[in-house]
Amino acid sequence: MTPAQAKQLVAEAAIEYIEWDWVIGVGTGSTANLFIDELAKIKGRIDGAVASSEASAERLRGHGIKVMELDQVGDLPIYVDGADESTEHLHLIKGGGAALTREKIVAAASDKFICIADDSKLVPVLGAFPLPIEVIPMAKSYVARQLVKLGGNPILRDGVVTDNGNVIVDVHDMAIENPIELESKINHIAGVVTNGLFAQRGADVLLLGGENGVRTLT
Repeated sequence: MTPAQAKQLVAEAAIEYIEWDWVIGVGTGSTANLFIDELAKIKGRIDGAVASSEASAERLRGHGIKVMELDQVGDLPIYVDGADESTEHLHLIKGGGAALTREKIVAAASDKFICIADDSKLVPVLGAFPLPIEVIPMAKSYVARQLVKLGGNPILRDGVVTDNGNVIVDVHDMAIENPIELESKINHIAGVVTNGLFAQRGADVLLLGGENGVRTLT
């Protein structure tokens, strides 16, 4: 089974968690795009969606799904998104698509976070995938120096500007043994908007697609 087929399986499985008349929080990236395509098939049952990026909002509108602002709807019943890495504790690295800040906001505002991924994303320790950090542009050098002190190798992601007008610094070569603690430490560096560790608010359900179908971790 290819990763694309595995992602399709979990995109379909996530639809089972959707109830009538809900406004759905929707993430960003290749797996989230497959979920949006599945959501389009039941769009008559939902009231609309809150998107974590302009790209996802555009895809939702393209399917005729009403896109709403988080301020309009308040708390959401559910948020569905992919991940770049996950542990069995449902701590995640996200932000490969540079939408981590809005993803974190929508996840925080949701009662349940359903993470969908192919089973290659499950790892014993986070950090093989470089940790994305959204940074205010004037602070990028300062933030990079602080990240070196934490043991990482920070590299500016060339040519990337987030939907919020900021830059992304990716931290390489860092095995993340305590993601909750590191998430807090990095977020306290002046100039950091947020980082791609979703540990303080991780996933509630992880749907992993693979050769044996969909595996559910809670």
